[in-house]
Amino acid sequence: MKKLVKIMIGIIALVGFYYLNNNWLQVSRYNVALKNLPPSMDGLKVVQISDLHNAKFGENQERLIAEVKLQKPDIIVLTGDLVDRNHYVLDRSLAAVKGFVEMAPTYFVDGNHEISLNKEDEIHSALSELGVTVLNNEATDFTWHNGVISIVGISDPLTGESTEDMLTKALHQVPKNRFTLLLAHRSEFVADYAKYGIDVVYTGHAHGGQVRVPGVGGLIDHQGHLFPDYLEGVVKTGETQQIISRGLGNSLFPARVFNRPEIVVSILKSKP
Repeated sequence: MKKLVKIMIGIIALVGFYYLNNNWLQVSRYNVALKNLPPSMDGLKVVQISDLHNAKFGENQERLIAEVKLQKPDIIVLTGDLVDRNHYVLDRSLAAVKGFVEMAPTYFVDGNHEISLNKEDEIHSALSELGVTVLNNEATDFTWHNGVISIVGISDPLTGESTEDMLTKALHQVPKNRFTLLLAHRSEFVADYAKYGIDVVYTGHAHGGQVRVPGVGGLIDHQGHLFPDYLEGVVKTGETQQIISRGLGNSLFPARVFNRPEIVVSILKSKP
């Protein structure tokens, strides 16, 4: 009987551990000092949502929407893999987006899953109808407190275009010396982002390593590298600051371990 009780306790503990690791939302907050940010835009709050992969956080995504609303975002950026190619349920992801656009201007770029589905037109159209600005190798102006920056978005290299070619195309629209905030899906191309003089870039893709070892970090990236760089947090390369989300959902590997679903909140600070 005692052995059976221990087994039951063990099973309950494992189920609880799995549930918390995959459903208990975490908010990570960063202050990011940027020397080219217009002084009037000091304090701009950016909330990043990445790699949702159709994960469900409450009925009609109510838990995710409520948590984002608590952060009082000035803008919301969606950095790819809003949907999942293995379980495509667009309406589930759109339920979250409907909540986001009511809070703040919302911007989106494709991840590799949007591209591999070959449903970009359908996804872009649905997002645009909700009021999302879809950036497909292009740039747009953003004005806040009388300051102006360019928000730039590139697609995923799975399209067959190189990161450099996509950046060249998008940045062609940006005035010289304008502060640039880039949205891209993949964190590993940071050398390209730095080469093109990007001030701050928001990325995701690697899911924080999916399985994280406490005190050590993420276990593996999409290329199969063990304990790789560029998995989470704020990483500076040259003058470019990269903010990397661990994401919210899962894809082929169905579990996050010591790696709770993450909402990233960054406050941009104008550095003298």
